Amino acid sequence: MRKVFKKALAVTMAATMVVGLAACGSSESSDKGTSKSDQIKIGVSIWSSTDVLGSQCKKMLDEAAKALDVKLQYVDQGHVSEKVTASVETLAAAGCQGIIICNSSDTEMTSAIKTCNDNKVYLSQFFRVISEENSPDIYQAAKDSEYYIGAVHEDEPANGEELVNILLEKGDRNIGLIGWEQGDATWLGRWEGYKAGVEKWNKEHPDDKANLSEPQYAGTTSEGGSKAAEALMAADPNLDALIPAGGGGDPLQGAIAAVERAGKTDSIDIVSTDFLPDLGERLENGSMAGESGGHFCDPLISFMMVYNAIKGDYADFGGKFEDVPFPYLYVSSPEDYKAYEEYFVDQLPYTDEELVEMSKLSLDDLKATAAKVSIEDAAERAGK
Repeated sequence: MRKVFKKALAVTMAATMVVGLAACGSSESSDKGTSKSDQIKIGVSIWSSTDVLGSQCKKMLDEAAKALDVKLQYVDQGHVSEKVTASVETLAAAGCQGIIICNSSDTEMTSAIKTCNDNKVYLSQFFRVISEENSPDIYQAAKDSEYYIGAVHEDEPANGEELVNILLEKGDRNIGLIGWEQGDATWLGRWEGYKAGVEKWNKEHPDDKANLSEPQYAGTTSEGGSKAAEALMAADPNLDALIPAGGGGDPLQGAIAAVERAGKTDSIDIVSTDFLPDLGERLENGSMAGESGGHFCDPLISFMMVYNAIKGDYADFGGKFEDVPFPYLYVSSPEDYKAYEEYFVDQLPYTDEELVEMSKLSLDDLKATAAKVSIEDAAERAGK
């Protein structure tokens, strides 16, 4: 039986934040023999390190930092554009040798890349990728940079289509959509998938067509999700499904609460992205119909890319754009969730020893490791 991980100890650090940004502490060093002054320091620019998904990411990153004796500094930027760009400046000024970032739009990466170039700081994205089609100049700037490494991200159109299909197969035909921030590349990818799934269904079932609403925007708060769900229910009395597209988990919780207050848990199915901590119970009581998630190891791969670049194990990034696809896990039943819970909730999916070995992988092998993440892979490594 594989041991259950102890939580990595966190030490809160005081740091000067621009525009009032909140920073969360650093991981303590291990007994690796590296002096504090020689420690690698990596910054994490994230929308929130305390909401459902953000806290899972932080737990995984803190464990990796502990295993490798890396100091982490977090900046929570709320996906507010000026705070996103300022967060990179803050982390570079704080002496970070590398930064991983979950930005909210491609345009923010122009400033982020320049800041990292100017300060000779390595940069990698997580949960995000610059669109070569929509932002060719920014994509080229990323390729030209000697410090931009690449992006670890999910196939969002495929994710959206998979989720809407769960609803369609359950018989839902009037689907309300909740977005978080207009222009966010990840949100737009998911929306593309939702629309593609509905269009495909309608083409194949002309006598049983489904409708997808225009999005109500919720930001990244529970209150926003609640208000968006209420507006959609008021606009369509026949609404039988909701898709809170994401935003860290808080908008989903607000939407669920609104449906419960309206007494419509039995008549409105909900699917979303970013696993809730009580997802197993919600799949059993019917307040959730399905979800994609379990992807909190995505920033771990981004962290490993930056870590190895700082060490000098990866080199010559100019002219390249490392695109690292990362798989979602899907659950739509209590049984699905129990398998996920065993290897991703009750314990982290990697031991400290495995994290150290991961840090020694070539970039190609690290990409292969990212592509393999699954419940089955975690079970196999645990000897099950």
